[in-house]
Amino acid sequence: MTNEPLDLLVIGGGVMGLFTAYQATHQASQHAGPRVAVIETGEIGDPLTASFGRTRSYRRDYLDAGYTRFADEAIRLWTEFETATQTPVLVRCGCMNIAATAITPDLDRTYATLSTQVLNRLGIGVTSYDTAGVAEHYPYLKADLADLDPAGGLVDLRTVTRTLRQSLEQRGVALHEHTRTTAITQLDGITRVTTSSGIFETRALVITAGHGTNGVLDLLPGNQLRVPITKDRPSEAKYFHPTPETRHLYTSDRMPVMAYLDTGIYLHPIVEGVIDAVKIGFYNPPDMPRGTTSINSVGDFVEQCMPGLLEAESEPVTDVDQCDYDLVADDDFVLGAVPGLGNVFVGVGWRGTGYKYAPWVGRVLAELSCQEGTVYDIARFSPARLI
Repeated sequence: MTNEPLDLLVIGGGVMGLFTAYQATHQASQHAGPRVAVIETGEIGDPLTASFGRTRSYRRDYLDAGYTRFADEAIRLWTEFETATQTPVLVRCGCMNIAATAITPDLDRTYATLSTQVLNRLGIGVTSYDTAGVAEHYPYLKADLADLDPAGGLVDLRTVTRTLRQSLEQRGVALHEHTRTTAITQLDGITRVTTSSGIFETRALVITAGHGTNGVLDLLPGNQLRVPITKDRPSEAKYFHPTPETRHLYTSDRMPVMAYLDTGIYLHPIVEGVIDAVKIGFYNPPDMPRGTTSINSVGDFVEQCMPGLLEAESEPVTDVDQCDYDLVADDDFVLGAVPGLGNVFVGVGWRGTGYKYAPWVGRVLAELSCQEGTVYDIARFSPARLI
């Protein structure tokens, strides 16, 4: 597009690609910083992309301490993003894992207990409620264990996309929408990317193209990497509209994000100005395979754990506000250098839990591509393990 190569070209304009461009230009002024462009096959914020919707949860409760540490770092970077842009994007309502003995009798082996043990080992405080505590503080909930991480909550997706776009445009980052990549060549440290919008030459290339990632990788001469990703979605998701008399119980100032991952259930509260319904989803959790319980649908969960919503009007989630998971065979992120291809990097395989990590993923990819390495230990995510 110009005689001078870009410092960084990002293929894929979802939240991971946009945050990569944002982090690459964050520390420098518009005039002195790296020259960066993003190309996207659809539109930025396209309803067909996985990073489109209303809300996603952000949390630190994992069974794997490594993911917990990176999630904690991501929350710090989200806060840094809010400060830099002067735009609130996090709904700090807390994130609570629950369990009931009638459904999962061995409470000590539930996801809530096991993930809290990880948090405690890392020095992260959790507020725990027993049956009486749940009844006192969360009268709409029937549970015998509830562990609340007050640092968790929801991300306002539409505000994130709008703010990222505005920030990148202010920094002179070119966003090329409706742009297909048709060929890639490399010569003397420069990668040439031929697209439907013209030819881009760049010193570093980052691929964050979601389910289109393998199609881009296939264009790289000499590439041997192919990521074993599959697509998945929740098997059921519903919006619940509580009665006017009880609505106040289910708003984000009273109700946290909740999850009963042993049964595959998660809940988002009403967020004023963002979503006017309680969202309940039912899926197969990647962290802890769902066993046989009495919860086999959203309706089962409501009946047994949140009977106050039985009177609520409900409807299936048929719009774009469903999570679109790209699952990886070994259940780890794919994040790092494409083996043998110089300054080419990839980020994909977020396993249904990735959005919360977006500012951290962007920081990692920006450091790898523009600063000759990252301060984070990401060896376990190396794409080379897949070859």
